[in-house]
Order: sequence, then C-alpha cells, then structure tokens
Amino acid sequence: MIEVLVVDDDLRVARVNAAYVEKVPGFHVAGEAHSAAEALAQLAALAHVDLVLMDHYLPDQTGLTVVQEMRRRGHQTDVIMVTAARDIETVQAAMRQGALQYLVKPFAFAGLRAKLEAYAQLRRTLDGGGEAEQAEVDRIFGALSAPSEPELPKGHSPTTAELVRRSLMSAEGPLSAQEIAERTGVSRQTAQRYLKLLERTGRARLTLKYGDAGRPEHRYVWATRA
Repeated sequence: MIEVLVVDDDLRVARVNAAYVEKVPGFHVAGEAHSAAEALAQLAALAHVDLVLMDHYLPDQTGLTVVQEMRRRGHQTDVIMVTAARDIETVQAAMRQGALQYLVKPFAFAGLRAKLEAYAQLRRTLDGGGEAEQAEVDRIFGALSAPSEPELPKGHSPTTAELVRRSLMSAEGPLSAQEIAERTGVSRQTAQRYLKLLERTGRARLTLKYGDAGRPEHRYVWATRA
C-alpha cells in the first residue's frame, strides 16, 4: 500500500480528500494534518509515509515552506501540491522544490484519481531498478502526465462507466465481461461494451484465456496492472 499524509487547513476538505484517496486501490491514508507544524509532527511520528498531498495555504506557514523543512530534516517523501494557489510564481516554486505534481482546487475525484494512478505507475517503474536507456528515462519523466478522462461516446452512461471502471480496478486479476456483469449488476452485453471502450482509450488491456477447445475467452485488466 502507498501510505499518504493529507495536509489541508480546512478539516472538511482534508476529510474529503482523504476519502478520495481511500477510494483509489493501492492507497491508504496514514494521517491528516491541518497546519505546517502538525504536518511536520506527523511525518516524524508516523512509521511510514510515501506521499504527502500538500495544501499551500496553511495557518502557520505555507505548504512550500513545509516542503523545504521536510528536505532539511531529511524527509525524502514525495509531494503532490493540492491547493487553490494558482499564481505562476507558486507553481514554479513548487516545481523547483521537487513537487511531483500540482493539482488546483477545486477538483473532482477523477482529477485526484488520475494523479494518484500516475504516481503509482511511476513507483512501479522506479522499483524495477537497474539502468535506463533514453526511452525508459523518457517514460519515467512522462509517467506523471496522466491522461485526462476520455469523453464518453453518445449512449454511454457515466454512472455505468464508473461502476465498470471501479470493478476492474479493484480486481486482483483479469476479469471477463460476464464477471464484470455479475459484479456491477449490468448485462453481459453492456459490460462488454464498456470494457471495449476502456480498452480503446488505453484504460484497460485485453488478455486472452485459452481453454481446451473453442474461442479464447476475452479478459480485461486495468492498464496500470497489466
């Protein structure tokens, strides 16, 4: 699990962001903080934190000041800025201080989910170790450029698309259209249609399961797990 510290001066917003994080498979909220001092205290007290979702406007210091102090104290925890600050000076300062991404408030769950999924993909790439050719380096540096949510074609329901997507993401392995249908309560034909859409947009990958006879079964896996 990727352990996340959520930092936001607004208690309600922090809880919403924490709930968003918990909805993304592979992520867990290790703690919440509502000030710079509390964020630094949490980093010192918690057993392990992989990622900080950092607000910039905190009551005692700015989020970027917290990042500076984190580095001074030897914390190499990754940071994604999640803030209403949208002036170029702050964005540039975040880049220079090593923030991996910058998410401007307000945002929907899909916006944060895309950033977290891209971050998880980056960690998987880096965990491989070894040396990298230029193509691999380019892929690492581009890993956090998460694709935007594709616009649904006419006749597709956002609610159904979300059901299918969440079922596929939470699965431990590839699923067939029939298995998705059973998990979501839609028909097999509907599940197949949405799975093909996810495949076309690069969100899912098709795998084939060969039996003793007949056509191979089409099974789908979430792209970041393939």
